[in-house]
Amino acid sequence: MTGIDHKKVLAQRLSARLGRRAVLKGMGAGLLTATAASGVPGIARAQQSGHLKIASIKVIDTLDPHFTGFLSAIQIINNIHNGLLKIVYDGENVTFEPDLAESWDLEDDKTHVFKLREGVMFHDGTPCDAEAVKFSLLRVKEGEPASPHAWKLALLDTIDIVDPLTIKLTFSEPYAFLPVALTGSTGRAGTIVSPAAVQQYGADYGRHPVGTGPFKFVSWKENDAIELEANPDYFEPGMPKLERVTFVLMNEASTALAALMAGQIDGMTDCPMQLVDQVDAFPNATLYGEIEGNYTFVGMNCKRAPFDDINLRRAVAWALDRETIVQQAYFGRAKKAYTPISPPMTSFYDPDIATSGRGQWFDLEKAKAFRAKAANQGEIEATYVMAERGPVGTRIAQTVAPMLAQIGIKAKLELVEPATWLKRRNESDFDLYDFEWVADLDPDETIYPEFRSDGAWNFGGWVNTEFDELCAQAQVVLDVEERRPLYYKAEDLLMDEAGIAIMAHMPIYKVFSNKVQGFEYIPADLVNLHTVSLA
Repeated sequence: MTGIDHKKVLAQRLSARLGRRAVLKGMGAGLLTATAASGVPGIARAQQSGHLKIASIKVIDTLDPHFTGFLSAIQIINNIHNGLLKIVYDGENVTFEPDLAESWDLEDDKTHVFKLREGVMFHDGTPCDAEAVKFSLLRVKEGEPASPHAWKLALLDTIDIVDPLTIKLTFSEPYAFLPVALTGSTGRAGTIVSPAAVQQYGADYGRHPVGTGPFKFVSWKENDAIELEANPDYFEPGMPKLERVTFVLMNEASTALAALMAGQIDGMTDCPMQLVDQVDAFPNATLYGEIEGNYTFVGMNCKRAPFDDINLRRAVAWALDRETIVQQAYFGRAKKAYTPISPPMTSFYDPDIATSGRGQWFDLEKAKAFRAKAANQGEIEATYVMAERGPVGTRIAQTVAPMLAQIGIKAKLELVEPATWLKRRNESDFDLYDFEWVADLDPDETIYPEFRSDGAWNFGGWVNTEFDELCAQAQVVLDVEERRPLYYKAEDLLMDEAGIAIMAHMPIYKVFSNKVQGFEYIPADLVNLHTVSLA
C-alpha cells in the first residue's frame, strides 16, 4: 500500500493506540498538532502571583530526568522540563499529545517527524531547537554514564536534523511504545534538557536542572526544601499562574498532614491511604486520586531455593486472599488485580478480567494442591524482607504471612531501613518481598523491563524466553487489536509460572488546601503545577 492510503492506515493504527483525541483530521496538518495560539512566540503572558508550599513526602534521588528512578523526583522535574510529548487525561482516557513538538507526522511506520515550537528557550537563555532535542535523545540512548532509560530508545536508528525546528527520528522497527517514551514525565527518554547546562554541570546536572518548563530551578537545600520560581517566558499561554513554589522535604506524611491542616503548607505530593479518612473529614482540603496504572505483588526469588520450585511459587500465588489484602493492607481502597495490566490502559485492560479465567486469584484448595507437588514437603522458613516504604508500609507482609502459613511456609519478617531494603532487593538478597510498579500507561513498561530474562529490574530472576519474544513482538506492532493478544499471552506465562504473586491495583492520592485552584489530576502520580493558582 502506498501514498495517502498508507498514511491513513498508520493514522488509524496510532489513533487506536493513543486514544480517540490523539489523531487529528488531515495528515497534512501533522498527526498530532499543538494549538495555534500556543505555538506562536510573543503571546500574552500570565501575571504570576502567589507562593505555593507543598510537602514532598518521598525520597528524591536527582532532578536529572535521564537518570532518576523515582516518581517523587519526576513530580518536580515535570515542572522544570518538557518533553516532545506530554500526558493528557480527560477523566476517562489517557492520551499522549504535543508539548515541545508543535506537530508530529509519520512518513512511514518507522519514521517520525517532529516540528518544534518556535521561540522556546531554556531557562538559561539558550534555544530549544532541533540540535538540543538531538543532544537530549543521544544523551539517553548512548551517553556516558549510561542512562537507565536507554532501553526506551534502543530501536532508534538515526536522528536527522531537517532544519533548526524539525527533527526526523528513524527506528529499525515500528515502535508502539514511542508515545510513552517521548513524554517529559514518566517516559523520561523524551525529556529535553539544556545542552549548555549539561556541559556546564556534568554529573551534577541533577542538582542544577535547566529545562523549558513553567518553573525555573532555584535551589535544593538538603533535608529542607527545593525552591522553584515562575518562568515568565513559558510557551503555554496563561501559564504558570504561581510566582514561586516550594517543595518542602518531609519524611513523615502524618507530620505533613498536620502542617496542611494548620495552614503551614498548601498540599502534599502523596497522601498515604491510611490518612485518607482524616483528609475526608477535614473540610478545608481536597483529595485527588483514583486507581492508577500500577500493580502490587509479592516477589519470590526464583534464582535459589525454595522458590526456584515452580509448584511452590504457584502455591503462594493461589494462597493469597486478595480481598483480605485489599481490606486490611490497602484500607479497602485498592482493586483486586488478576494480571499486571491496569484500568488506565483502556485499550488493553479487560473490565471483565475477574470472570475471564485469566490470571491469578485466591483458591486455597488449588494452592494446597500445588504445595503437595513441591519438592520440599516439610515446613519452609522464608525470609520476607520489608521496610517502612510504599503506601502501606509493612501492612502487606503482616497480612500475607498468615496466608503463607496455611501452605506450610513460615515467613520470617525482617524489617530493615529503606536504603538497606533497596540494596537487598537490587542484589536479590531475599526469599520474599513485596513491591509495586507504578505510573505505567502501556503494557510494554508494565511487564517487559521488570520481567524480561536479562532485565536489570528482574530482581526475582524469573526467566522465560517465550515471554521475552512475545513482548519483543508486541513492541513493533502498532495495531492495538494485534498487539493486545501478544501481551495477554505474555501475562499468562508470568501468572501461570508465578514469577510473582499479583495482588492489587492501587489508588494514589494527592491533597491540596481548598485555596489551591486549577490542579489537573493525571493518573500517573504526577504533580503538574502548570495551571495551579492560589485563591
